[in-house]
Amino acid sequence: MRTRVGYAGGHSDRPTYHDLGGHGETLQIDFDPRRMSFGEVLDLYFAGHRPTRPPWSRQYMSALFFHDAEQRRLIEERCRQAAAQWKEEVHVEILPAETFYRAEERHQKYYLQRHQELMDELEVFYPDFAGVVDSTAAARLNGFLAGARTHVLLDEDLGRYGLSERGQRILLKQARGGRR
Repeated sequence: MRTRVGYAGGHSDRPTYHDLGGHGETLQIDFDPRRMSFGEVLDLYFAGHRPTRPPWSRQYMSALFFHDAEQRRLIEERCRQAAAQWKEEVHVEILPAETFYRAEERHQKYYLQRHQELMDELEVFYPDFAGVVDSTAAARLNGFLAGARTHVLLDEDLGRYGLSERGQRILLKQARGGRR
């Protein structure tokens, strides 16, 4: 439903991009468990990420954060399955979800921010940038622009984001252009 980028898993209470304080760069995902299970979220993680090499720094570690014992169990199980499937060691830190620190604004909705015309249209619904960051629509638009969502979903969802016809054309052109 929503995504935010930020920092987690470290010791500093004021991490920044230039001073992470032991945190890793992370993605926070809000999802509706009635529509998608935690296991399905993990399936997406492993479909798009193959953590078979140790990270060269903690900033870029592969990590999954759990909120309860069942989530921890599912993460451990998926890591074992991935290692068996790939026949390689999986390097994923499994950590309790504690404090998540949002990254600086310039990192939020990175691909969407590169399209001022679309950002201008979102201002009608979200007068401040925090509203954009917390928006389901902005998370999806950013995903389309990054190439992370399929064209079928784009066609099905296009009218749901409140974009003008011009905004829809811009989105279609950018998302289908394969530009990352």
